Amino acid sequence: MAIRWKEYRPSGLYDELVQSAGRPRRWARPLCRFFSALKDPELQDRKSASDLAIRSMGITFTVYSEEEGSIDRAWPFDLIPRVIQKTEWEGIEKGLKQRVHALNLFIDDLYHEQKVIKDGIFPNEILAESKNFRKQCVGVDPPLGVWAHICGSDLVRDKDGTVYVLEDNLRVPSGVSYMLENRQVMKRVFPELFEHYSIQPVDEYPSNLYDVLVSLSPRKSVHPEVVVLTPGIYNSAYFEHAYLAQQMGVELVEGPDLVVCEDNCVYMRTIEGLARVDVIYRRVDDLFLDPEVFDPDSLLGVKGLMRAWKKGTVALANAPGAGVADDKVVYAYVPKIIKYYLGEDPILPNVPTYLCVDVDERKYVLANLDKLVVKPANESGGYGMLIGPQATRKEREKFARLIRKDPRNYIAQPFLTLSTTPTLIGAGVEPRHLDLRPFILSGRDHYVTMGGLTRVAMKKGSMVVNSSQGGGSKDTWIVDTEGV
Repeated sequence: MAIRWKEYRPSGLYDELVQSAGRPRRWARPLCRFFSALKDPELQDRKSASDLAIRSMGITFTVYSEEEGSIDRAWPFDLIPRVIQKTEWEGIEKGLKQRVHALNLFIDDLYHEQKVIKDGIFPNEILAESKNFRKQCVGVDPPLGVWAHICGSDLVRDKDGTVYVLEDNLRVPSGVSYMLENRQVMKRVFPELFEHYSIQPVDEYPSNLYDVLVSLSPRKSVHPEVVVLTPGIYNSAYFEHAYLAQQMGVELVEGPDLVVCEDNCVYMRTIEGLARVDVIYRRVDDLFLDPEVFDPDSLLGVKGLMRAWKKGTVALANAPGAGVADDKVVYAYVPKIIKYYLGEDPILPNVPTYLCVDVDERKYVLANLDKLVVKPANESGGYGMLIGPQATRKEREKFARLIRKDPRNYIAQPFLTLSTTPTLIGAGVEPRHLDLRPFILSGRDHYVTMGGLTRVAMKKGSMVVNSSQGGGSKDTWIVDTEGV
């Protein structure tokens, strides 16, 4: 049976493709017509083709469990893409550039004069208890004054259609390789769609990333040596590390492959001897980056790397210490940060946020745990959070104790009913909730991906989109709707 859009019901929520009564949105009409013309056997053949493409391309992600350890699984992918109008995306793109620009100014200020604290915009006590502020970075001037060269900001759309920034990932954000591979899978399985639909390309990301990294090189007179530093094959994002290194045409290295010599320069061990390294795209967390400065037992980093970075002989992206702004408590201050540094109102709004460190706001949170989502300040992947309306009384009581014990570590937000999108379930389509992670590159200029990684909660009614917790993914189309 073909997909019958008139039978698709988004349950009164904002749906990315379909309006009420099963009517496709204007910019999604050609796509919906195409899918409705496919009979069930052909649809299943296309699904099988996408599964085969994912296996043959080796697109995997790693899941950890106490019982089975680490497990590599095929990337979960849904055939029906998410579609966003280009005109709407242009506003989102502008808002993301504004946000990352302000956050980089904020980070640089915190490691220098701390004017934002002296002027009463950001509380000193919040910084004092930050888990990601690195005193070892105070006074360092990274190239171009940029600390977070790669940022992944998570966007959600509420039931009324408003787009919010849910969080900013400024340490070692992952997922861009899956965005790129999703597009390759779609081109293999539905090549005819790309002939008749004005879909904005995403393929230039690796070259743009390479250009940003090259611009950081301390040696301007020679062709720079760029490497990707990975923790190794057991890291959950290793596929992405290897993929990006291959796409950029640079070396993928681990800590033991690099050495810092007496001249405070970083060198890569090769069969021809030591080769100087100019720029390191590091996918290793701060605390494992240099055993000379951070964890002395770390085998993932490079002894003396921070010393070389401070001397300016090597560039690191993202810079150590950038994670000070990758904190959900800091997130609550981003609108004020944008106004303070840029003199502008935020283009993209935050989700309303309650700080448990504030006495009055903490009282409100504790009295309304059944209506709120509570998140720890520095966790990721959907772990360690409480979804109040879906939690048991015992779970809410547990979180009340955690909040009282360490209020600085928790924020709370209203329970958002995320937008939905049609998702292939069996031989039909059903609405599933989703988010979006665009990637923003910062060097001399800012570059935002045309779309991003759309993550979708494959379980009915679930708001958890993370692949490690049963979520899937879709290709994201930014389309020019002129003439549609």
